[in-house]
Amino acid sequence: MSTLEIIILALLQGLTEFLPISSSAHLILPSKILGWQDQGLAFDVAVHVGTLLAVMLYFRKSVGSMAVAWCGTVGIGPEKGKQSFDGKLAWWILLATIPAGLFGLLGKDFIEEHLRSALVIAATTLLFGALLGFADIKAGKRKQHKPMEILGIKGAMLIGLAQAIALIPGTSRSGITMTIGLMLGLSRDNAARFSFLLSIPAIAMAGSYLTLKLVLSSEVVDWFAMGLGSLIAFVSAYACIHYFLILLEKLGMMPFVIYRLFLGVGLLWFILA
Repeated sequence: MSTLEIIILALLQGLTEFLPISSSAHLILPSKILGWQDQGLAFDVAVHVGTLLAVMLYFRKSVGSMAVAWCGTVGIGPEKGKQSFDGKLAWWILLATIPAGLFGLLGKDFIEEHLRSALVIAATTLLFGALLGFADIKAGKRKQHKPMEILGIKGAMLIGLAQAIALIPGTSRSGITMTIGLMLGLSRDNAARFSFLLSIPAIAMAGSYLTLKLVLSSEVVDWFAMGLGSLIAFVSAYACIHYFLILLEKLGMMPFVIYRLFLGVGLLWFILA
């Protein structure tokens, strides 16, 4: 890959991983539209590491509290035997990650062969963009929002099942999990925060799988591309999370819904023209 391709693809990963507009779609499209070669396993690992470090650093206080509280629920550490919301939330996040792991393990070959086309991306971009818009309108009209504390394991698992569907390119992991969170009565901020926390084990799981594939493959590692891609993905993802949470309270999801609708229509035009 050229340096320009590295910069563009890493920026796309960092900026779209946490926005409700589908990072996988934006990483697949350059090869479909511009004829770029696939970025390879090593680069995929690098940008996943960058985005994972960004979300963990941004939510370091929450992650730390959840880790300590979770250890307490299994009889380890200073909070041994204590029951707290942080401990429950940690369990919800872990259990809600299972559907995506199972779906990815069982369906990855089918997805790779049949669901990575520009037509599928256009369809899912439009469909799930419209659903996000519907959920956001309902959330905007709601006078009171449920606190995250009463989401419960059932609500967390519903969001986890939605995350599994997001393995289909164009769906958007963050988009569909925020959509379900809004439909369950969460505020925009809480829906986004739960989605971001849920992304941590999901990205770690995907990164670990890609790393294993890289170790077992004979692919030559371009260390410059990995280092630069990881750094750019980290910086752009961290900035994206920060400013997204600020803009979300002021503008809601509609700017991203409109973007998805324009993107989907543009893709259909490109395919059918």
